[in-house]
Amino acid sequence: MPLLPVRLAPVILAFAPLFSQRVWPQARTLLLGAILAPGKRTVTSCLRILGLSQERRFVNYHRVLNRARWDGREASRILLKLLVKRFMPNGPLLLGIDDTLERRRGKRIQAKGIYRDPVRSSHSHFVKASGLRWVSLLLLAPLPWAARTWALPFLTCLAPSERYAQKRRKRHKPVLCWARQMILQTQRWLPDRTLVVVAESAFSALEWLHALVRQRITVVTRLRLDAALYEPAPFRHPGTNGRPRKRGKRLPTLRQVLESKATPWQRLIVPGWYGEGDRMIEVCSRTAVWYHTGLPPVPVRWVLVRDPQQHFDPQALLCTDPPKIRS
Repeated sequence: MPLLPVRLAPVILAFAPLFSQRVWPQARTLLLGAILAPGKRTVTSCLRILGLSQERRFVNYHRVLNRARWDGREASRILLKLLVKRFMPNGPLLLGIDDTLERRRGKRIQAKGIYRDPVRSSHSHFVKASGLRWVSLLLLAPLPWAARTWALPFLTCLAPSERYAQKRRKRHKPVLCWARQMILQTQRWLPDRTLVVVAESAFSALEWLHALVRQRITVVTRLRLDAALYEPAPFRHPGTNGRPRKRGKRLPTLRQVLESKATPWQRLIVPGWYGEGDRMIEVCSRTAVWYHTGLPPVPVRWVLVRDPQQHFDPQALLCTDPPKIRS
């Protein structure tokens, strides 16, 4: 059994209570191998990097993952607290959430489905791929030895396909439902910290945003240029009959704001733009209420971003719960 390095011992031993005394030696070896192994972190690569490629009882290391009983959610909680203590002990926690497709085939892989291949597909060409869809929650933390922010995953869930749920006569849970539960679970683990979630445009859904805003969680994501934006609902006087209004006067769309010559733009310098150095951009920001018929209204702060040199197309971002951000 390999000896634990002095600096890594407190980190690795924090996961010891999750495993039984019989399973812990193999689990500890896999943890060390996962830290050192380059490329794919399979059981074989973890053993090979530690010089255990000739291990006769290698099947015991596979059983840690496919047979031994241990709580993966508790392991995520321990990992998150270790990351927060080391990299972000104070201030709000910046989280990223995204889904990824693991291309897998086989009759025994029952949770797989047919999804759009995000790598080979384009706006005009649709490519399907068979595999497993995973949803990952990541801690966006600045590392002292790196010049950019790193995304450190600490909680990953499998989102089975709709066909998988139909075969087992269960209700299908979309990716947004998994994402909401993962974020709320993180809030229960760290109730005293403010959470700010950064997501792609696939998570720009009113019901999903409204559920997180009710829990005082801020979300930053992309917004459509033709989204219906309104002023906040006017003050409701006591004794007024009828249902309370959800929105006020309709505001111009972001595309109209972008094309208007009267729009005031502010120039900013973004350091480390995708690793290419500083980049000057122009932004315009205001508050509004995003509303669609039949869905709950969400107060947002939208931000239009454009490049004076026109190296990229204008983009629109939204940030939920503006009063909380200003404070």
